[in-house]
Amino acid sequence: MKSVLVATVVLSVVGLAMGTAEVMSHVTAHFGKALSECREESGLTPEVLEEFQHFWREDFEVVHRELGCAIICMSNKFSLLQEDSRIHHVNMHDYVKGFPNGQVLSAKMVELIHNCEQQYDDITDDCARVVKVAACFKRDAKKEGIAPEVTMIEAVMEKY
Repeated sequence: MKSVLVATVVLSVVGLAMGTAEVMSHVTAHFGKALSECREESGLTPEVLEEFQHFWREDFEVVHRELGCAIICMSNKFSLLQEDSRIHHVNMHDYVKGFPNGQVLSAKMVELIHNCEQQYDDITDDCARVVKVAACFKRDAKKEGIAPEVTMIEAVMEKY
């Protein structure tokens, strides 16, 4: 009986992680649609733009200041940041909840981003700070098991 209970709990946790990774794939695909609009504004080179489309791949390093500028631009398209280029908690919750099963991810996503922002709060250059926050978020999302596989994102791209 105990082993059945343990197995049920483990399967529930694995199912939740897969569910949140799937939601994250929708969020990423939709959010990424604003990238081309923000390329010129943020100064992204075509090479970095191409790489950025693979944000969740293991070998993609989130280090270029221009990525931070692009993320700010993209976030502003969806009203996800406050005027100080920090997360707007309510708008981010609402944005993530707008995707299928988004409610299972919204609180965790806001928590991870907020925690990362606190770590780099002393960086005054918005683009430099946001790229550090994005790298932190990517690392923490992977640790939490909510980072999507690139194939998951590609599977939902046509919806957005």
